[in-house]
Amino acid sequence: MCYGFDGEAALRRSVIDRRSLLRGSLAAVAGVGLAASGISATAASATPLTTGRRRVPPGLISIQLWTVRQALWGSPGYDATLTHLAWIGYPKVELALGYFGRSAAQLRQFLDSIGIEASSSHDGISSDAAGLEQKIQNAVTLGQSFMVVPYLNSDREDDWKRWAEQMNVEAAAAATAGLRYGYHNHAHEFTIDLGGGRRPWDVLTEELDPRLVHLEIDLYWAVAGGINSGDGVADPEGFALDVIRSAPQRVLQYHVKDRHASDGDMADLGTGMIDFARIFREHRVLEYIVENDTPDVTPQQTAEVGYRYLRKLRF
Repeated sequence: MCYGFDGEAALRRSVIDRRSLLRGSLAAVAGVGLAASGISATAASATPLTTGRRRVPPGLISIQLWTVRQALWGSPGYDATLTHLAWIGYPKVELALGYFGRSAAQLRQFLDSIGIEASSSHDGISSDAAGLEQKIQNAVTLGQSFMVVPYLNSDREDDWKRWAEQMNVEAAAAATAGLRYGYHNHAHEFTIDLGGGRRPWDVLTEELDPRLVHLEIDLYWAVAGGINSGDGVADPEGFALDVIRSAPQRVLQYHVKDRHASDGDMADLGTGMIDFARIFREHRVLEYIVENDTPDVTPQQTAEVGYRYLRKLRF
């Protein structure tokens, strides 16, 4: 690993902005449809390149609710925002930020009423056995298939080993309830030097039991990790694919999050530099989860652009 490498500057010098490759002759037609639904002309640029016959199955598309957190907390509020996601066409959501005043059973009743499923959730490692039992019971009540640890960070190898041991224990308990248990990456797992060139990702993939724990690969953060470390500047998607191929754990979920080439910020799907078609051709998953921590215009527009992008993408 090349720690301290200025990956952003190197990327600007060596990687062509591929946004133009993601805009085809269908942009004008897509713009008409988006305008009719209230989406701006800027969002119409999120027209994916048609490169093959495969497509993301509609039933495997989801959205991480962190993307629309501003709408959940403010206006129009939780119920209206989830109802809008169902209207867009999302069959699933990945839960975050709690249940907004409802119990798991009450939230399940509401989601059923609008025709949307909570198939996954982001949950931290539980502090005790009672917390783990409640977390699993909530997931079962909601009808989830997955539960995922969203974030861990330390520059101490012992911390990562301890967390991996805890996740293995939680994953075994989740499996008895019919749930798949996963870990979600950011960029720092690929850039922190724990000593001797070892990174958190090395520790996690060595210590997490591949029979119990799967990976939810955030493609934006995997690309960013490759760029920031210096290992993925020339071929960011290649770095992400190496991460997927080399892990003993199964990659069952993606966070599909784009990246502006100019400044490295997150982007609405199809308006950035990441070649998702290439990645999807190499490895398909059970959930393709739209996400953008910093929506380009509004959370609602980001959600609609992301759904339309994945529905149109051919690989």
